[in-house]
Amino acid sequence: MTHTVIEADGLGLRYGRRGKWALQDCSFRLPEGRVCALVGPNGAGKSTLLTIAAGLVSPTEGHLRSVPREELAYVAQDKPLYPQLTVGDTLRMGAELNPGRWDANRAEQIVEAGDLDPHAKVRTLSGGQRTRVALALALGKRPSLLLLDEPMADLDPLARHRLMGTLMADAAENGTSVVMSSHILTELEGACDHLLLVDGGRVRLAGPLDEIVAAHLLLTGPAAARDSLDVHTLVEARTTGRQLTALVRPRGPVDSGTWETTHPSLEELLLAHLRAPEAPAFAVDAAVTEGVPA
Repeated sequence: MTHTVIEADGLGLRYGRRGKWALQDCSFRLPEGRVCALVGPNGAGKSTLLTIAAGLVSPTEGHLRSVPREELAYVAQDKPLYPQLTVGDTLRMGAELNPGRWDANRAEQIVEAGDLDPHAKVRTLSGGQRTRVALALALGKRPSLLLLDEPMADLDPLARHRLMGTLMADAAENGTSVVMSSHILTELEGACDHLLLVDGGRVRLAGPLDEIVAAHLLLTGPAAARDSLDVHTLVEARTTGRQLTALVRPRGPVDSGTWETTHPSLEELLLAHLRAPEAPAFAVDAAVTEGVPA
């Protein structure tokens, strides 16, 4: 039986008594061992969701259940580290704070791969070097759940590729569950097997990536046949001249004589949902039914 590492039920967070809702009515489950892409536009609620999952913020409403705190590691966008400590001191601090769990060899390998001087103070490091130290701290803890908020944003493409390889190898070797927020879709498509799309503070898509993609079809055909799409769940339709391109979730056979069909890429799928915020939500998950959070 597959265990769940995160389960959210009606999760919501509002800043202040009359403030704007950063998250609302969010329900989803993440099975263990998955590498989950957390995507959405700026201000969608991704960072808020991760801080709640990390136990740093309490929700205004609903519940989020996760793994015990000692089994969780979280790397925030700003990679908070003690600037006066050296790289070596930082790793020793990680060992002191995680007795019985600390994997010194793993943490040191990540630092050494970046050619970092263990005697260098954190305040002298570049953004990319700080990222490497933060990931060394996180993975050295041997977490069962790793939460990453835009971890590669300040890295060059080669460094991103190498560190992504390190993360994926660690997840495969140790069965680590990963939730990773990123704007780099090509990076996520090749690495992640689970998807969570958040937009406007609400969950729009949730579930195994291959199943979500398989549930959608990209249709191309004559604009005059637009009304024939009403039997399906229409996510988005765009017309160019006499030709119409639509993303749908089929509710029966599609007329192959009228429509040319393909499965969308991850980028096509996400952009269509983001351009159509009124489209019904979809989740391959008992916690959320189409269009209506449980």
